[in-house]
This record gives sequence, C-alpha cells and structure tokens, in this order.
Amino acid sequence: MSPRIVVTGTDTDIGKTIFAAALTQALGADYWKPVQAGLDGETDSERVARLSGCHVHPERYRLATPASPHLAAALDGEEIDLDRLVLPATERPLVVEGAGGVLVPLVGDTLYAEVFARWRLPVVLCARTSLGTINHSLLSIEALRVRAVPILGIAFIGEANEDSEATITRIGRVRRLGRLPMLPQVDGPALAAAFRAGFDIADFERAMP
Repeated sequence: MSPRIVVTGTDTDIGKTIFAAALTQALGADYWKPVQAGLDGETDSERVARLSGCHVHPERYRLATPASPHLAAALDGEEIDLDRLVLPATERPLVVEGAGGVLVPLVGDTLYAEVFARWRLPVVLCARTSLGTINHSLLSIEALRVRAVPILGIAFIGEANEDSEATITRIGRVRRLGRLPMLPQVDGPALAAAFRAGFDIADFERAMP
C-alpha cells in the first residue's frame, strides 16, 4: 500500500503548504486539501499543483471567507458535512493537508484533530523554529496524542534552532524528521533540492496507516 500522510501545523502561515508541496513532489504523490477557506489569490491546492507538478484532488469545500472553516462556512451560508470528508481514492501516495493548527474547528465542536483520528493516518506536524515554537509544538503534540492520532514526526520550518528543536523532540517524544529552511525563491526545483537536503524520503515512504 502506498503511504498516506496528513500534514498539519502548530499554527497558520508557518510554511505548512510549502512543506506539503515538497513532500508531495518527493513522494510523487497526490495532494488533497479537504476545505479551502479563502479564495482570493492563489489557493493552497493551486500552489501545491504549481510547485509539485503532481495531481491535486479538488477540495470538498471551497469557502470564500478567509477564516476558520466553521466560521467561513457559516458566513458563506454553507454547512460542512463531515461524512463528505472521505479520503479520495488513488493508487499513488496521498498527502492530505489540514487548515491552520490541529484544534481548528470544522463544524460545531468538531476539530480537525478529531477528523484526523477518524482517518487513522500518520501525521506530520509542521512547526516553525522561531520564538514560541516550544509551547505551540508541545501543545499540538499533546492534543494529537490524547485523541490517539498517530504522529509520524515533526518537520521544522525556518532557520536552524538547535535547542528548540532538540527540546521539542525530547519532551514531546517525537521523531525529528528534518528542517526546511526559508527559501529566497520558492519554485519546484529549489523546493525539491531543499527537501532532499533536509529530509530522508525513506522516513515518509515507510509511513502506512
């Protein structure tokens, strides 16, 4: 069976989609973002398609308002049906990207972490290396574990911060998968090179639900 992996983050705007594009490209995977909130400019699916050159499955929900999915849906006059959030069928590896952090609400009191638990897929937690990352990362790890979500490991994004990275992996008892630096120019070739330099693709190829 091909690996199927969920990419989530400790917060919004930390580079999670860029990492997801790099992982999709490296695995030759399909990509799927279940809910897109905010349609101005390039969407996450469009960015991943452009950077990875891989197949992107259409979102189940495309919401105009850039906000948490539960609020964006309400403001757009829609209601997210959790039963529609079924993983797309594919024979290739699959990378699934959440929205924002692990405790972002989708509808009512249902959080993304609870949907991850339903899918029972291994999760890569993306965390920035800047100030505040220890607290955000450990809280996210705890939130996933209490819901029995399998954690493949943590991927850091940003400039190297040896102490923070080591502290999070030690206290959180998670594998450090690698680090993706901030790139001066983000395009497919540069992203592929940075991923190869910072990660071991075998860590992801072995990820099975």
